[in-house]
Amino acid sequence: QVQLVESGGGLVQPGGSLRLSCAASGFTFSSYTMTWVRQVPGKGLEWVSDIQSGGSSYYADSVKGRFTISRDNAKNTLYLQMNSLKPEDTAVYYCAKGGLGEYDYWGQGTQVTVSS
Repeated sequence: QVQLVESGGGLVQPGGSLRLSCAASGFTFSSYTMTWVRQVPGKGLEWVSDIQSGGSSYYADSVKGRFTISRDNAKNTLYLQMNSLKPEDTAVYYCAKGGLGEYDYWGQGTQVTVSS
């Protein structure tokens, strides 16, 4: 069965960095677009970034230049390097299988808190 397991979240000061990971299993990881989305409690989901099977990547304007998405198909793992973090980046971050708003599997999420 498909599993997506995020890790790497935590508490970081403004301006700091975190690297999120999403370990995937149960499907041919290299064949699919993979996506990071985030959710602030009480608010809707916000698309953050996605990376296509061929490696092309896209970012929300709010994170462009600060976040970098990558994938290691040999390890079936998706990453999100987050630099210059801001308090408004505080959210639960989810990885999802698929793109263009059509996600068929999600991870359990990892909390990122940016606070001094």
